[in-house]
This record gives sequence, C-alpha cells and structure tokens, in this order.
Amino acid sequence: MTDKQTLIEGLNKDLAAEYQAVIMYTTYAAEVSGIYRKELEGFFQAEVAEELGHARYLANKISALGGTPATEPAGVPHHDNVRDMLEEVRQAEADTIKRYARRKDEAEEAGEFGLANDLEDMISDETRHREECEKMLRGSWK
Repeated sequence: MTDKQTLIEGLNKDLAAEYQAVIMYTTYAAEVSGIYRKELEGFFQAEVAEELGHARYLANKISALGGTPATEPAGVPHHDNVRDMLEEVRQAEADTIKRYARRKDEAEEAGEFGLANDLEDMISDETRHREECEKMLRGSWK
C-alpha cells in the first residue's frame, strides 16, 4: 500500500522531469537546424506549453497533498544533431509514460482517485508526443 509521502516523493521526481522537458524542448527549438528547422522548431515549442501545464498540475497536487514541490529539473541532455534530439525526446516521453503509469497505480493505492484519473490523461498526452517523435524519426535524418 502506497502512503502519501511515497506518492509525494514520486510526484516530485515526475515534476523534476517535467521541468527538464520544458528546458529540453526550449533548447532544442532554439538549436535545431537544417532543412526542416521551421517545422521542428514549431514542434518543440508546442510541447513546451503542454509540459509546463503538467508541471503546474504536479506542483499544485504535491502542495495539496502536504508536500513541497521540487524546484530543480532533472538533468538536461544536449545534442547537436536533429536525429539525436528526436531520439532523446522519444526516450524521455517513453520514460515519462512508465513513471506516470507507476504513479497512477500508487495514487489509486493511496486513495487519490482524482490524481489517478488525471495521470491517465497525462499518459495519453505523453503517448501522443512519443508517437509523433516516432513518426518523425522514420524520415531521413543525418
């Protein structure tokens, strides 16, 4: 049975990862180059708002549960080429989906059913992000 403190600790890891995603997408949008720069810049920038929304939600939920929201992002990887950026994004989204699935189970165990439902929606968001990256990676990138 998951207690609220364990849930808060997990949510803070998720929050740090969302901060990381905001920084990663912002940086990749600024640094992406090549023939598809405009399209990829738009893709990366569009993700910033959604990830920031996830971060706001998590911070508010942590506070509502009696915890203190994290203030430090997880490490932000740097890449110089488009393919590596997209591979990094795809992996980050896959990792986030796994974390949110685990957190959803923990939320249900702790009796936080609204949180579990909201995490299900966030899993759907992150799955769409991952799938979009997978489609882009099917193209030819140097």
